[in-house]
Amino acid sequence: MDIRYRVLVECSPVKKILIMGLPGAGKTTIAKELAKSLSAVHLNADEIRREIHRDLGFSELDRIEHAKRLGVLCNIINRAGISAIADFVCPTIKTREAFGLVGTFVIWADRIDAGRYEDTNRLFIEPEQYDIRITAEGSKEYWDTQICNKLFALK
Repeated sequence: MDIRYRVLVECSPVKKILIMGLPGAGKTTIAKELAKSLSAVHLNADEIRREIHRDLGFSELDRIEHAKRLGVLCNIINRAGISAIADFVCPTIKTREAFGLVGTFVIWADRIDAGRYEDTNRLFIEPEQYDIRITAEGSKEYWDTQICNKLFALK
């Protein structure tokens, strides 16, 4: 880990980070890289849904509940003094509100025009507010550096 990021990890406030975007946009790839750099907990929505939120499907209400639960998990992790990164589609304004955006560092993975699920493509509303927009250009290391620099600047 670069010394700049060691300082970031040790001196920065605990963060709730949302990486959102269409399925296949690279959210999980970026989240894994960022979690290593920040010594953060990474919550992958697909894994959480498969292992913990088995009672939820993909209706609008279930998506909102899933977002709310992920937001609560991040808040619990933050209270323990650890940054938490949630990566999931978070397709609508209501799912974003349920996750809880106040004080959240939002990253939009905008690397593809359409995901692999047509129903999700139709639901997805491009966010109006975000801290970083990840485009198709640049490697995971590049975006990790950009995100860490922005987080460090916010300190």
